[in-house]
Amino acid sequence: MLIPFLSATWTGATAALLIGYLLGSIPFGLLFAFAFGEGDVRKIGSGSIGMTNVLRTGNRAAAALTLLFDAAKGAASVLIARALFGPDAALFAALGAFLGHLFPVWLGFRGGKGVAVSLGILLSLYWPAALMALATWIAVVAIFRISSLSALVAAVLTPVYMLLFHRGHEAVLAVLLALLVLVMHHENIRRLLRGEEPRIGAKSKPA
Repeated sequence: MLIPFLSATWTGATAALLIGYLLGSIPFGLLFAFAFGEGDVRKIGSGSIGMTNVLRTGNRAAAALTLLFDAAKGAASVLIARALFGPDAALFAALGAFLGHLFPVWLGFRGGKGVAVSLGILLSLYWPAALMALATWIAVVAIFRISSLSALVAAVLTPVYMLLFHRGHEAVLAVLLALLVLVMHHENIRRLLRGEEPRIGAKSKPA
């Protein structure tokens, strides 16, 4: 049975969601931090396993690999689901990968904040809009050097970029991802409002 307004079946969508979740829940930030001798990244800074918190260890190689592999798992989720179940099922895989990264079952449902994995997802779904989102992130980083602010601005504008290219289904997904990004960054938003949010490259004290 087809899902209304989509070409995917409920079975395909469910399988795609599960595939995405399992791939998205691989904690590359934690793994690379340990591999480079930086210890448990969950015990510093924000406690996140994402690239920005790995960078707070001062190890740029570990942070770069985290960014690369987190983006790759998002892209892989979409590409695998698209090949197996079709383009609309890939949207469910994308959501699953994002949720897996945010709430990995292996880590007590405490993961990252979704910035890098969302880049991989967007690149595999529709790369022109993804490049616009990436350009937005880079521009805000260049001006303010605050990763969370860059992520928030890029996330909020991504649905707009999708709509500019008439990608309605992807825009709906982008809205869901943006809402999740806002929720996961609620502490960052409070610090931004107080002017206390740390800048990129600054080492953090234990969480």
